[in-house]
Amino acid sequence: MSQLPTRKPNRLASDQYRRARPYFLTVCTLQHRCILSRVVPAPAGELARVALTREGQIVRNSIEQIPAHYPYARVEKYVVMPNHIHLLLWLSSEPCPVSVSHIIQQMKGTVSKQIGAPIWQKGFYDHIIRTETDYREIWQYIDNNPQKWALDKFYQEV
Repeated sequence: MSQLPTRKPNRLASDQYRRARPYFLTVCTLQHRCILSRVVPAPAGELARVALTREGQIVRNSIEQIPAHYPYARVEKYVVMPNHIHLLLWLSSEPCPVSVSHIIQQMKGTVSKQIGAPIWQKGFYDHIIRTETDYREIWQYIDNNPQKWALDKFYQEV
């Protein structure tokens, strides 16, 4: 019998993801399906905007409810793109009673339950923010994501 391939862990083994600090997170839809929003191109001199679908509105509401369920977690910034979300999540308690993984897992489960179907890819991408410069660059990246949608690695023409 052949052995299944070992899955590469995508979290830092030395970190419990419960420390008081900011985290940059990206959560993708299953098969990168563009079901959360569409990016509306802007007229000259204006910025592109994101128009949320019904599913995207559920995602937005769930993201905004994170601090109500986890008072030690602040959503500093986020964007709901067509097939993924970016979050800047700050844990303010150390050690935090739950991990970043738990918070995201619960958010994903709540969204899927409200939509009535699983919509998320397994896991999520994370980046531990360690410096003020890193924090500012990620803030700017989230702000600019709709403007750069066509260049995004998750981009799909709809």
